[in-house]
Amino acid sequence: MAKVTELKRNEDGIATVLGVLKQQFGDRFQTGDAICEQHGHTTTWLKNQSPDGVVFASSRDEVQSIVDICATHKVPVIPYGTGTSLEGHVNAPAGGISVDVTQMDQILAVHSDDLSCVVQPGVTREQLNTHLRDQGLFFPIDPGANASLGGMSATNASGTNAVRYGTMKDNVLAIEAVMANGEVIRTAQRAKKSSAGYDLTRLMVGSEGTLGLITEITLKLQGIPEAISSARCTFPTVDAACQTVMQVIQFGIPVARIELLDAIQVKACNAYSKLDLPEEPLLLLEFHGSEASVLEQAEMFGEIAQEHGGGGYTSTTSTEERNKLWQARHDAYWATLQLRPGAAGISTDVCVPISRLADCVNAARARLDEEGFVSPIVGHVGDGNFHCLLLIDEQNADEMARAGAFVSWLNELAISMDGTCTGEHGIGQGKIPYLAKELGQSTVDVMGAIKTALDPHGIMNPGKVIAV
Repeated sequence: MAKVTELKRNEDGIATVLGVLKQQFGDRFQTGDAICEQHGHTTTWLKNQSPDGVVFASSRDEVQSIVDICATHKVPVIPYGTGTSLEGHVNAPAGGISVDVTQMDQILAVHSDDLSCVVQPGVTREQLNTHLRDQGLFFPIDPGANASLGGMSATNASGTNAVRYGTMKDNVLAIEAVMANGEVIRTAQRAKKSSAGYDLTRLMVGSEGTLGLITEITLKLQGIPEAISSARCTFPTVDAACQTVMQVIQFGIPVARIELLDAIQVKACNAYSKLDLPEEPLLLLEFHGSEASVLEQAEMFGEIAQEHGGGGYTSTTSTEERNKLWQARHDAYWATLQLRPGAAGISTDVCVPISRLADCVNAARARLDEEGFVSPIVGHVGDGNFHCLLLIDEQNADEMARAGAFVSWLNELAISMDGTCTGEHGIGQGKIPYLAKELGQSTVDVMGAIKTALDPHGIMNPGKVIAV
């Protein structure tokens, strides 16, 4: 695994907190090696850094009590949802306490007339959408994994629907959080917009647990569309597929989803999901709207795709067929791992302005091929975001070094194109070195000043986002 920074541990404080929490929470506080390792980071190539203990909180008051205890003894607090993040967000580089919020899984209110709801942080996106289905509503942010909504808010997650519905920051109306001093704040009311003071909601969304621990989220909802149609189209090259995407977005066709899978990824999905798709670069799409508008969108896309050599264009409104295609897309990570059994997966993402998408994807594909890496490219390309998943032998020092060099090169390439080193994975531990390159050290210093002001003892998820 890739090395990560070890931070100074407060051994005396940790020992005291372990005793206090065991007395207060009983069996809901665990210190066993297996469960602590599970709550360190295990879904990427970053080294696992386990917490010293895991407490399963069931309410805001319990979270507040945990933070109070940890703040008194200056012990780190690391929030944990479902553990699906990819940049070391739940690692404990200074030890400390992992606060598992999976038991905080209540949907507190659904305001159907206002298209909003209030949930606890342990509610997952699939759980929420199952609950909403009978009311004709859904929550559109879909990162692929069945992530917790608290974690999705903390990392500003997005996913396949982002091209139409935006990211978490566009869909969170208000946050309730326990801050480092143990106080509870609420960042906004339920109104769809406000100009009342600083936008603390946006500050908390994407803060990765470094400013406070989210205990409640108010979310925007959408009405389930009258009609939904999925489509797929193959292309002779990745460049042709990217050029099609660029033109679709520039023409203002309101696609709900537009996903790129290169030939290697299609091959992996065929084998894993038992499909028979042509093993060429592929675009998967989804259109939402009325029966007439969905048909019009599909026809307009088909015309553009044909101009760029697209073939085998098919669309369907069958729920079963649509779900089969999108489940294969969501399983792309696991499908890729089967291409080189036993290898570690190094997943990285970047995002660039749509006009630079083809340039960036083509350069990434060429570099991967030049290095001889087994690595598909897949992405939410409607907003210029794509991912590479490199399959690497962890015992091969040369491969590991070259993989690290590729990740660095790709991050810097995206930044040079006025893009970002992370479209949706977040900074965590893995991308700290690129934040100043993207935004400038002065901007990072402002972030550091905010962090220090709100968390002077550095107990809230230390070692993430910024190195303070």
